[in-house]
Amino acid sequence: YHPAPLSEKTPTETFVVEISALYKLPVNYSISSGDEKGYFIVHSSSGIIRTSKNLEVEDFPVNFKVRATDSSNATIFNEVEVKVEVIDENNFPPVFPSSLLEERLAEQSPATQIVQLKAQDNDTGRNGFLTYGILNGHGLKFRINETTGILYSTAPFDYEEEPTEYQVVVYAEDDGIPEKKRGYCTVVIKITD
Repeated sequence: YHPAPLSEKTPTETFVVEISALYKLPVNYSISSGDEKGYFIVHSSSGIIRTSKNLEVEDFPVNFKVRATDSSNATIFNEVEVKVEVIDENNFPPVFPSSLLEERLAEQSPATQIVQLKAQDNDTGRNGFLTYGILNGHGLKFRINETTGILYSTAPFDYEEEPTEYQVVVYAEDDGIPEKKRGYCTVVIKITD
């Protein structure tokens, strides 16, 4: 048996799977091995398995054996393996060390690297895997490397002819399940004469 994965936030008493032994007489179900931390209980006559406590994602997957025993003769039994996996919830959004940065850029600089942005995400696996993007690119004057978080200008600026300050809003997005989460940082870029 390999039931659908459970969320790490699954409440106790949640239905997991129903074990069913084909036998001419009533059987008693029990968990015989593999669930050392006691995450699961099985109803002795129905074979329905439920959670018995809060799930700790680092303990999973759990493989345990359920035994069906002839109710009148304990020497007659069979066992089946149950594998339960737990999905790590996307608990944390990405966070930048500072939500506001100020950078200076000399006018007439060729396309150049301005700053490397780095967000932290306290989730593990894909829930903590970050990509970077720009919310407003000011007519494509800026771009960001989605993997490294390096912000670039894409062309020279003219101090006299163009704005001397740009606010670029950068986001970091995780690859979370069930939904992706974002964190934001505003980079104020001052063009110097």
